[in-house]
Amino acid sequence: MAILIIAEHDNHTLQATTLSVLTAASEIVAHTNDTELHLLIIGYECQSVVAIAQGITGLSKILVADHQVYQYPLAENIAPLIVSLVREQGNCHDENKDNVKTQYSHIMTSAGTTGKDYQPRVAALLDVAQISDIIRVESADTFERLIYAGKAIVTVKSSDIIKVLTVRSSAFSAALLIVDSLVKASLEIENQVPVVELAAQADSGKSAFIKAELTQSSRPELTTAKVVISGGRGMQNADNFELLYTLAEQLNAAIGASRAAVDAGFVANDLQIGQTGKIVAPDLYIAVGISGSIQHVAGITGSKVIVAINNDPDAPIFDVADYCLVADLFEVLPELTAVLKAKN
Repeated sequence: MAILIIAEHDNHTLQATTLSVLTAASEIVAHTNDTELHLLIIGYECQSVVAIAQGITGLSKILVADHQVYQYPLAENIAPLIVSLVREQGNCHDENKDNVKTQYSHIMTSAGTTGKDYQPRVAALLDVAQISDIIRVESADTFERLIYAGKAIVTVKSSDIIKVLTVRSSAFSAALLIVDSLVKASLEIENQVPVVELAAQADSGKSAFIKAELTQSSRPELTTAKVVISGGRGMQNADNFELLYTLAEQLNAAIGASRAAVDAGFVANDLQIGQTGKIVAPDLYIAVGISGSIQHVAGITGSKVIVAINNDPDAPIFDVADYCLVADLFEVLPELTAVLKAKN
């Protein structure tokens, strides 16, 4: 039996979230016998991603579907490919599940936007239940996940022959790369992992890619940054977010926002942090002018240190913050930035 991990990438670089999924998969391996780890890379002209994956320790095989039909991550095309791999080694749907034979015991990917799109389809096609956003592995069939906007943890045990999982990447450390960095794909690595080229499935024709609007930023990526500074409705307008950008430059921090700030049009929605936005787990999270709704708190619970700045002493964010500053953010931020500039 093997575990299938679907890589998250942009056809050029392997995302760090995939390394966290590999760590979760390795923990499952620790509870099983003779289990291999297979990495599936689906994309188009993605050989640089394959080269990077060669540097991941613990992999037994890399499966590559490099075809134009997979240039964009459309769930209607990705899900049938994954299911076809699972069914290659036997019938995975049988009235008597004890008779089911399949190569893969687990299908795993990051609980990002793309994974959340195709994994439910995979589970439905295999007639099994999906377990989403796991934060801990107890055994090969038992996992923990957050519920009620992060207020409670539920332990889920699956009796399905195939477990379809999405992983909260911030809950697991990144798997080890032999190379120093994800970008050193050209470095030759001894004992490279075998690569198997896969044939493309036919285009489903059920959906089509229209366009992508890519943001360019010199700041760290929000979900992997060690320091995150977020602004809420208390910032009052989009122009005032410049105070956060200036502070972020001194801390090499990523910028985030609450849903209230996004809905008010202060920043783009790709900066939203929370239950319906991005999940972050930085070493330092600074919440500025954020009241602290349970939906927002659900997205920052993995942060090692939380600092909250708000002029309302009763703001819920102070209930989860390690350091609380009741003050006017428009006075605090310029002073803090000036101190850091002098220190730097």
